[in-house]
Amino acid sequence: MMMGASFPLLVLLLNLLIIVETTVAVNPCCYFPCQHKGVCVRFGMDRYECDCTQTGYYGINCSIPKVWTQIRAFLRPTPGFFHYILTNFKWFWDIINNTFLRDTLMRLVLTVRANLIPSPPTYNSAYEYLSWEAYANVSYYTRILPPVPLDCPTPMGVKGKKQLPDPWIIAEKFLLRKQFIPDPQGSNLMFAFFAQHFTHQFFKTYGRMGRGFTKGLGHGVDLNHIYGETLDRQHALRLFKDGKLKYQILNGEVYPPTVLQSPVHMIYPNDIPKEKRFAMGQEVFGLLPGLMMYATLWLREHNRVCDVLKEEHPTWNDEQLFQTTRLILIGETIKIVIEDYVQHLSGYFLKLKFDPELLFGVQFQYRNRIAVEFNQLYHWHSLMPDTFDIQDQKFTYESFIYNSSILLDYGMETLIRSFTKQHAGKIGGVKNINSHNLKVAVGVIEESRQLRLQPFNEYRKRFGLKPYKSFQELTGEKEIAAELEELYGDFDAMEFYPALMIEKAQPNGIFGESMIEIGAPFSLKGLLGNPICSPEYWKPSTFGGKTGFDIVNTASLQKLVCLNVKKCPPNVAFYVPDFNLENRFHQTKSSTEL
Repeated sequence: MMMGASFPLLVLLLNLLIIVETTVAVNPCCYFPCQHKGVCVRFGMDRYECDCTQTGYYGINCSIPKVWTQIRAFLRPTPGFFHYILTNFKWFWDIINNTFLRDTLMRLVLTVRANLIPSPPTYNSAYEYLSWEAYANVSYYTRILPPVPLDCPTPMGVKGKKQLPDPWIIAEKFLLRKQFIPDPQGSNLMFAFFAQHFTHQFFKTYGRMGRGFTKGLGHGVDLNHIYGETLDRQHALRLFKDGKLKYQILNGEVYPPTVLQSPVHMIYPNDIPKEKRFAMGQEVFGLLPGLMMYATLWLREHNRVCDVLKEEHPTWNDEQLFQTTRLILIGETIKIVIEDYVQHLSGYFLKLKFDPELLFGVQFQYRNRIAVEFNQLYHWHSLMPDTFDIQDQKFTYESFIYNSSILLDYGMETLIRSFTKQHAGKIGGVKNINSHNLKVAVGVIEESRQLRLQPFNEYRKRFGLKPYKSFQELTGEKEIAAELEELYGDFDAMEFYPALMIEKAQPNGIFGESMIEIGAPFSLKGLLGNPICSPEYWKPSTFGGKTGFDIVNTASLQKLVCLNVKKCPPNVAFYVPDFNLENRFHQTKSSTEL
C-alpha cells in the first residue's frame, strides 16, 4: 500500500528534477540576447550580462537606443535605398563622377563599410571570448561573431530542431542546377576565374591543423599565389637574375616553368607527367586552365615590370628588383580589384576609385585578418558553366580539369577571347551549382557546422540589416520557403551559407542584399588595410620612383592583358561584350528564380 502510494510521488519528483535540470542547464547566451554588437557574459548557470560599451545602446539587452543613435537611425536610409540610387540615374552619376563629390562619396563608402569590421580582430574558432591567443595567433581565421556555445539545446542556440538537415539534402534541393542561369549583370568567365585566382591567396583553409585554421598567414593581398607562401617555395620559383621569376619559352611565348625546372609541390593527378605540370605560387592552380591563364599573365607582368625597373635603376641588385616589383604588382592587383572587379560586381554608376589618400585624414588601421565568415560567403561555384567553350570546342568538366594542354594548344589570346565571351552563372536566389561542384558546397555547410557559425539572422543584425521574420521573406516566394521551414523548423535556425545562396537576388542582380552588405565590408577593409595603402608606404619611392608609381596608378584588367600578350584581344573586361549596364535595370524579368 505504501509503495503504491509513493510511486506517483516518485514520478512527480523525477519530472520536477528533469524540469529544473533542463532550466538550469541552458546557457543564457544560447538565446543571443545581446543586441547591437553587445557582448554576452555568462555568470553562474543561469545569469548573464550584456556589455553595451560603445554600442550606442543601453538596457539589459543593449536594446534601448541613446538619443544620437535614434537620430542616426532615423536619418540613415536602408541598404535597398542606397542600392537603388547607386544603380539608377546614370545622367546624375555622370555629373558626380567628374566632380570633387566622387572623392567625398568614395571616402564615405570606404569608411562606412570598413568600420563594420573589428580591428584588431576579436574571436577565432577556439575562443568565443576576447583573448591574446585569438588576437596574436595568425594561424587561425578570425571571426566576426563567436561560435554558438557548446552547451546549447540546439545547434543554432535554442531555436530550430535538435539536428540540422542533411547537407546533401540542402544542396540537392536548393542549390543543384537544373538549367544554367546566366548572371544578369553580364559576368563572364574572365570574371569567374579572376575571382577564383585572386581569392586563393588568402582563402587557404588548413584542415589538417584543426577547425578554423589557415595557411594564408599574410591574411590579405600579398600575392603568395604568385610568389609562394613560404620562402623556400618563393626561392624555387625565382630566377635570381634581374629580379625575375623562372619561366619557359613555348611557341615563342613565356609560360610558367615545369616542376622539373622549379621543384615545388603542385597538386596534379599521378598520370600527368612532370614535364606537363606547371609550377606556380599556388599548389592548386593546375586544376583549371583559367587559373593557369591568370598565373601566366601575372608571371609575364612581373618579369615585364622587372625590365622597366632594371632600366630605371641599373645599380639595383636582384633582391631589390624582385621586392619592389612585388609591391608594384600588389598595387596593380588592388587597383584592378577595386576599379574593374568590384566596380562590375556592384553595378554602381558611381565610378569607384582606388586612392589610399582618401583615408589619410580619417582613423584607419592598416592591418587585416581574414574571417571564417568571409571565406564561407565567397564560395561562388554558381559562376561556373556546364561546359567551357573555347573557339568551337565545348569542354566538359572531365576534359577541362587538369588539362594544361588547353593553355598551350590554344594560346593565351584565344583563351582570353573565349572566356570574355562566355557567360558566368548567377549566384544568388537560384539553383545554379553544377553537379560537379555540388560536393564543394556540401563541404562548406559541413565546415560551418563544425565551426558552429551563428544563425544567418544574427549576421544580418551584426551588419546593420533587419532580421528576416520568415523563410518567405528570405526567398520571396512560398514553395521553397515551405520546404525550408519543414527542414529547419524556425527561421532563426537558418544557416549562414545556405541562406546567402538562397536569398532572393537584388533586382537584376547577381545575388541578394546580405551577400553585398556582409561581403563588401570584408573586401574593402582587406584591400585598403594593405600596408602599401598606408601613409608610410603610399609614395613613389616605395615603387621605385614615378615610373613604378604610375604603373600602379594606371593599372587595369585591359592593360594587364594587352601588355602581356602578342595581340590584344578586343573587349577585355569582366563582362560579356554585348552587356549594357545602363539597360540592365530596365529589364522586366523577375529576380526571384528559385
